[in-house]
Amino acid sequence: MTTSQRTERWGRFVPALVVVAALLVVWQVYVDVAGVRPQILPSPGRVVSQGWSQRDVIAGHAWSTLKVTLLGFALSLVVAWILAVLVDFSPWLRRALVPLFVVSQTLPIIAIAPLMIIWFGFGILPKLLVIALVTFFPMALGLIEGFGSADRDAGRLLRSMGASNTQVFRYVRLPSAMPRFFTSLRIGITYAVVGAVFSEYVGATSGLGIYMSQQKNSFRTDLVLAAVVVTAVISVALFLLTYLAERLVAPWVRADAS
Repeated sequence: MTTSQRTERWGRFVPALVVVAALLVVWQVYVDVAGVRPQILPSPGRVVSQGWSQRDVIAGHAWSTLKVTLLGFALSLVVAWILAVLVDFSPWLRRALVPLFVVSQTLPIIAIAPLMIIWFGFGILPKLLVIALVTFFPMALGLIEGFGSADRDAGRLLRSMGASNTQVFRYVRLPSAMPRFFTSLRIGITYAVVGAVFSEYVGATSGLGIYMSQQKNSFRTDLVLAAVVVTAVISVALFLLTYLAERLVAPWVRADAS
């Protein structure tokens, strides 16, 4: 990548950073001028200072949330790959499972999460299941549609040369699925953090979700917002890591895009 290309890529973030900075300035000025109580709307400066004073506690809760997020997302990723591959090889399974995948997204997580606690207790398993339920659909559907977008002529050519279905899948359908897969991966990883925080709300001893709940009950809006900021930072960091994974696993995707 040339210097101009790097400059152009980073330049895409400038408008968003300008908007965020402007909103923070307006927020700070409004709180200072209107004299809003911190319990109602703390200033950005207070959120940063109070969050920094609680950095060790917040870091411990953030680590708990990150661990649950990665484990739950890994479970979802493995299941999505297995089922998507099976569906690709079996038209009957496609007709049987894809509608169920869609139905799974109609289930209200706000109602399912407490049931997970009732069925599986207060351990890590119900949290992993909530995250998997939230993130499974976009990844599975992205893979299924990615496999289906493969060049049919390339598949026919390989079969005419004696290639098996497994070889066609490996050399044609699997590479074709990578762009859609990584797009769905980026969607899924952000959902995973939200799912982890929500699962902690309904039953946990540590994590950003339970920390925010505790601070909300103590009317510490500043610390709630500090935890929200940390949650956003984790989401953005994991989102950006998917680009690194894409570059390592499927470098041709970025090359084609550029």
